[in-house]
Amino acid sequence: MRVGAAAASATIALGKEQSAAEPWPQSALMSPAALAKKLNSEGARPAVLCVAFPVLYRQRHIIHAEFAGPGRSAEGIESLKKAAANLQKNEEIVIYCGCCPMVDCPNVRPAYSTLTKLGFTNVKVLDIPTNFHTDWVAKGYPVEEQLGVPIGPAARPK
Repeated sequence: MRVGAAAASATIALGKEQSAAEPWPQSALMSPAALAKKLNSEGARPAVLCVAFPVLYRQRHIIHAEFAGPGRSAEGIESLKKAAANLQKNEEIVIYCGCCPMVDCPNVRPAYSTLTKLGFTNVKVLDIPTNFHTDWVAKGYPVEEQLGVPIGPAARPK
């Protein structure tokens, strides 16, 4: 779903941080560089939940990410609920898909809405404008295969 100029103007005119097309406020978007930096730091890492299709997760996924099921299906939402069951309500959670440009993604919106309806208060959405390969893998950010074996050295963002 794309936000047209009229909708964007209406959002700005209303002074809202959240666009009419997205269930999250702008402040809930996290850049790939910011997440990679957190994952490479010595501090606490956010819980990273992959809400993509299983084949994408199996190929490569963000290091330490847990597969939580595709957000577009009822089964995927049930998997997401199970993946989130042991997380604290105020814990930082980053969800991502990357199957396609985020404006067209069928998975992140239902996943975000589900987590917030469950009472999670610190949910972030990884901003993937193109796709997971272009916006994460090709930039050298840390990935692993299904078995949890890191692929190559993790790039340390500046």
